[in-house]
Amino acid sequence: MLKQYKPTVDKLTKIVGKSYVLIDEQDTRHYRQGIRFGEGKVLAVVCPGTLLEQWQALQTIIEADCVVIMQAANTGLTGGSTPYGDDYDRPVIIMSTRRLQGIQVILDGKQVVCLPGATLDNLERTLKPYNREPHSVIGSSCIGASVLGGVCNNSGGALVRRGPAYTEMALYARVNESGELELINHLGIDLGTTAEEILTRLQTQDYEMGQVTTQTSQLASDNRYAHDVKQVDADSPARFNADPTRLYEASGSAGKVCVFAVRLDTFEKVESRVFYIGSNDHDDLTAIRRYLLTSLPSLPIAGEYIHRDAFSIGAKYGKDTFLFIERFGTVNIPRALALKDRIDGWLEKIKIRGLTDQILQAITFFLPSHLPRRMLAFHQRFEHHLILRVDEQSAEQTQQFLNEYFAVHSTGSYFACTEEEGRKAFLHRFAVAGAAIRYRDTHRAEVEDIVALDIALRRNDREWVEKIPADLEQHMLHKLYYGHFFCHVFHQDYIVKKGTNPLDIEHQMWQLLDERRAEYPAEHNVGHLYVAKPALANFYRKLDPTNTFNVGIGHTSKLKYWRKSNA
Repeated sequence: MLKQYKPTVDKLTKIVGKSYVLIDEQDTRHYRQGIRFGEGKVLAVVCPGTLLEQWQALQTIIEADCVVIMQAANTGLTGGSTPYGDDYDRPVIIMSTRRLQGIQVILDGKQVVCLPGATLDNLERTLKPYNREPHSVIGSSCIGASVLGGVCNNSGGALVRRGPAYTEMALYARVNESGELELINHLGIDLGTTAEEILTRLQTQDYEMGQVTTQTSQLASDNRYAHDVKQVDADSPARFNADPTRLYEASGSAGKVCVFAVRLDTFEKVESRVFYIGSNDHDDLTAIRRYLLTSLPSLPIAGEYIHRDAFSIGAKYGKDTFLFIERFGTVNIPRALALKDRIDGWLEKIKIRGLTDQILQAITFFLPSHLPRRMLAFHQRFEHHLILRVDEQSAEQTQQFLNEYFAVHSTGSYFACTEEEGRKAFLHRFAVAGAAIRYRDTHRAEVEDIVALDIALRRNDREWVEKIPADLEQHMLHKLYYGHFFCHVFHQDYIVKKGTNPLDIEHQMWQLLDERRAEYPAEHNVGHLYVAKPALANFYRKLDPTNTFNVGIGHTSKLKYWRKSNA
């Protein structure tokens, strides 16, 4: 630790307690290393236990002229909540908000106020008695992702009707043009005037429902996405991270402000049915997508795509994740990942890498198949898979359409899932998303790394199956395609051969995507992986004029006041 910053660390310790200021490299490892990408050094990690402690710690960090990186669950895939490299002009302090897990249900469950550490999984369970759901209920919720992380990073999710996580109602702090820290309350709740009063009253939910504004033009969800996604002939994507129309204060801020709470809409839970569709002609899925988005009484709830190769890798290398969730539930996933990370850190000190992954993979190898027989049969028959969920109001029309369509198109088929088959189909889709990481970590001798892209194709794009030039494909061991098909948002993981520079591959992939007029990233923070486009970079500068928060994301300047580096 730099000696001149010892008083800062001491002051932080006095605010939050000795146990919650981490400076040892082993203790900070889990916070300063991204789940898939990004790593850097930090002066300290501070973990406040109350909103007032968060504010006081933030004041201390700003007074010391340090960079502050706000971090919730650290489940992002682009390194957007961790440091990256060693070319910062100020020490970096991570503020972890994991301990701040409050959820306040208001307006009979129609809305919630979520504190910084509230997880999607916990929110889903909190809303269950109200027969309502949060913005996302599968995917990010399984790995302990935070509600605020979704809002700040424009996370999209798998649910067709709900679009990106979005709100115009937030309580946040920023450093203004004069270098002063200011607290801004746009929650629509009267909590007082001073920072101490506002934060303390919010923490304890010390307010009456009469102090909660209900008649307001401020949105607590993206209420236009359901219209946008139905425009199947539009020559632009339905959603993407840098869409200027969906950047507003905390929403899309990517850690360029310090968020204390967000107010969000919730959604009525509806009865539904699941259909499993397979085809060897991608035009079949295009026709199904266009019909279901435009002709049903109500929009489909979800439509998740899996390519056959991703299905295979996911079935083998995502099996332990699938079985763990089946046995222990999603609530225990974050603790399991943290324990595994700690063990991996100890082993790496003695030059052992990937041992935990090898052991887990060996154990699951001897366990019986976890996937339903009909899914496995479709895997053998078909290249393209679509898991479709519709509400009961649309189920009969959907089934009639599928019957009539496949009666004249022999390239595909479908089946109506039992409740267990439907649940396992969506859980398998989630397991696919992490399978590339397990493959890499168990094949270190032949894998250099993973290039992971999430892209948004134009809504009218019928040629959604990627064609990679042979000179580029020769550097790849596997290509995994999966995604949110009705939104035309795809996740593409390329497992790169040993000796190949993944960054070179990624930049070549960007050129291909530009030629296809795709937008990327589609639903994740640009992090330190992607280049922030001008509209997004300008939004960051407006939020954070002194460049104090999460500096360098989107390949922007890491220097104070956005100065350009000599390098």
